[in-house]
Amino acid sequence: MSTIPVSDPPAGVHSLWRLRGYLRPHALSLTVMAVAAVAGVGLTIAIPLVTKALIDGPITDREIGAVLPLGLLALGLGVLEAVLIWVRRWVQSNAVLGLETAMRHDLYERLQQLPMSFHTKWQSGQLLSRATTDLSAIRRFSGFGLLFLVINVLQVTVVTGVLLNMYWPLGLVVAAAAAPIVWLSMRFEKAYVVVSRRVQDEQGDLATRAEEGAVGIRVIKSFGRSDHVSAQYDAAARTLHATSMDKVRLSAKFWTFLEVIPNLAVVVVLLLGAIGVGHGELTPGELVAFITLMLSLVWPVSSLGVILAMGQEAMTAAARILEIFDTEPDIVSGTTVVERPRGHLRLEHVDFAFPDAPDELVLRDVNLDVAPGRRWRWSARPGPGRRSSPDWSHACTTSPPDG
Repeated sequence: MSTIPVSDPPAGVHSLWRLRGYLRPHALSLTVMAVAAVAGVGLTIAIPLVTKALIDGPITDREIGAVLPLGLLALGLGVLEAVLIWVRRWVQSNAVLGLETAMRHDLYERLQQLPMSFHTKWQSGQLLSRATTDLSAIRRFSGFGLLFLVINVLQVTVVTGVLLNMYWPLGLVVAAAAAPIVWLSMRFEKAYVVVSRRVQDEQGDLATRAEEGAVGIRVIKSFGRSDHVSAQYDAAARTLHATSMDKVRLSAKFWTFLEVIPNLAVVVVLLLGAIGVGHGELTPGELVAFITLMLSLVWPVSSLGVILAMGQEAMTAAARILEIFDTEPDIVSGTTVVERPRGHLRLEHVDFAFPDAPDELVLRDVNLDVAPGRRWRWSARPGPGRRSSPDWSHACTTSPPDG
């Protein structure tokens, strides 16, 4: 059974929140990843502080003997940071692949439970894109984006606090640079979620046309409709390309501003820091440590655009997946088990059509005669235009399934 609770139509963060059950089996791996990432942030802060102690201590005092221990300490911290990155990535690979496998299994199981009327209304390409592209988007965000969204925010907050404590005028410059980033992020989120959903839906439409063209290639050729089908595919491809370019342009503008703002802040810090060292308000070691710590914030800030884009795609993908999980089957099995069924079922001259196309008969003149423990028969004729065979019939000398 699926771990998805059924509720109102999903939207935004709520869609991903409803998928949290898939993370529970991997709680230990996620904890190891989080601990390794947090420890890595601590080492990122510690190495510049060791550099500060090295410059302001032995180098300034010309005591060569103390340079080697501090240098080896900085080297050891760097090696430990690399080991933690390896551990995090090694654990991450197994956890996120297991998450995607479980979700795909539940999705396929759900599709098997849904009636033919559901598959009649849904395009095969839309289902295919949900089972591949959308699940991959959720996997990428769950294994990378979600963790680093928290870790990067933590790193920016802690490093800014350290910078304010080290030299508050420059710390205020770094803190002030965060204001336009927050404003840009809010605007980017609102626009990106719309274009992201359009791209994913159009990918499903294009996959549908490719699948239908491949399956029906003989019929298309026999009726001379190759140009018509090709034109439809080209139109869908051009529409997807145009929407994808809108998505790329939006992302490019956002990422450009995220790159420019930290670099401008670095220029201001270098200028004010040099003035502070000249007036004796900062030591050379403090300035080097300050610049190093500030540069360590460039990647967390610039990666914010990638992570937010990844998060928006994951939320859109989760909403599309939940559209399938939230569809209720028309036929639900009962809970009562009959050990020795009794009775007799007989259908005579019954027609069958799907609810969404009542005028299009799939079968007509269905005759069924079933009695437990006896020979049973059924026969039917296909609906108009369904098959060329005049009738289908079947006889079984064994008992039909119980119930």
